[in-house]
Amino acid sequence: MAALRGALIGCGFFAVNQMHGWRDIDGASIVAICDRDPERLRIVGDEFGIERRYRDAVELFAAETLDFVDIATTVGSHRPLVEIAAANRVPVICQKPFAPTLADAKVMVKACADAGVPLMVHENFRWQSPIQAVRALLDSGEIGRPFFGRISFRSAYDVFSGQPYLATGKRFIIEDLGIHILDIARFLLGDVSSLTARTTRVNPNIAGEDVATMLMDHEGGATSVVDCSYATKLAADPFPETLIEIDGSDGTIRLAQGYQLTVAGKSGTTVRDVSPPLLSWASRPWHNIQESVVAIQKHWVDCLATAKEPATSGADNIKTFALVEAAYAGAASRQPVRIDDLLK
Repeated sequence: MAALRGALIGCGFFAVNQMHGWRDIDGASIVAICDRDPERLRIVGDEFGIERRYRDAVELFAAETLDFVDIATTVGSHRPLVEIAAANRVPVICQKPFAPTLADAKVMVKACADAGVPLMVHENFRWQSPIQAVRALLDSGEIGRPFFGRISFRSAYDVFSGQPYLATGKRFIIEDLGIHILDIARFLLGDVSSLTARTTRVNPNIAGEDVATMLMDHEGGATSVVDCSYATKLAADPFPETLIEIDGSDGTIRLAQGYQLTVAGKSGTTVRDVSPPLLSWASRPWHNIQESVVAIQKHWVDCLATAKEPATSGADNIKTFALVEAAYAGAASRQPVRIDDLLK
């Protein structure tokens, strides 16, 4: 089968990881790039040898024959770009946050469904190999029925130096990071029926919240705590690791700092290192995220080849997006929020 022809829209901070990933995998390649900033277009185009460069997405779709488009812009442009892709019947990968609002996200999903084209959200944290290892253990039944989980991301890493716009938005940690951690909770413990949240801002130099704690009831009966912080100074900063605790009827799983996975279950106790591979173009400590980019892109190519719905389809991601909206609403009201009310 001929390699799928893709275009990348957005040549900013994170898009470079996506370009490296596309260059590494079989079955797809990026043949054109698009960005309003001519300098970013030049830098990415020169680094990856992409000659076909566009400043306008409408011109891109008019000039190119594409099998998919990878949208790696900031959230405000996602809806119009997804709608343009749907109008041209081009399958879409869209960076997270998926949309400015849940209403926008629903419109985007409908636009692609009406056009008959796949839509996947680049929700890559669940594709990190340590997270996949935890899911495999749950699927094996080694710890029985899970009834409690804690998914934690706490750090004092300066994320603002590379992405200064993160300091200016009224929404920060839940929208930018918490969405990933909430998605991991869904991935491991199932969909959520209700959510209670508390947030605070510790850093006085930013506009949004930098600490969030969320308590969730899962439809399968489990309870989870999702906690995120960019204001937690530790002797050994775990950034960008997600730490996980899961208790089950027959045992426990602990994914600890340093990618140490401890299981006390039906077969006894085991400890193993589940560190992600360091790809040739990756750098520590980002390598777990960079590796997951390649994994989700491989998943997308496989889904296009087999007409299978992506695990992080637009329709699925709306359920994660609803948790983000519920967290902000719950933090404001200090009351539990029912998720079904947001999905109607």
